[in-house]
Amino acid sequence: MTPGLLNVGQVAARLQVSRWTVYNLIRSRELASLTIGRCRRITESALHDYIHRQTEGEAA
Repeated sequence: MTPGLLNVGQVAARLQVSRWTVYNLIRSRELASLTIGRCRRITESALHDYIHRQTEGEAA
């Protein structure tokens, strides 16, 4: 089973933030990503993990 891969624009739309913000999250290693050729991709599970960490931080 192949994990779903999202591009930066799709992640930005799901988080309702700018592409710049997504690139900053990647740069700061808060959001895991991989590079395929010259394309940056984020797995569905990496996005889910990021959201989970953020909601856990809010609850604490």
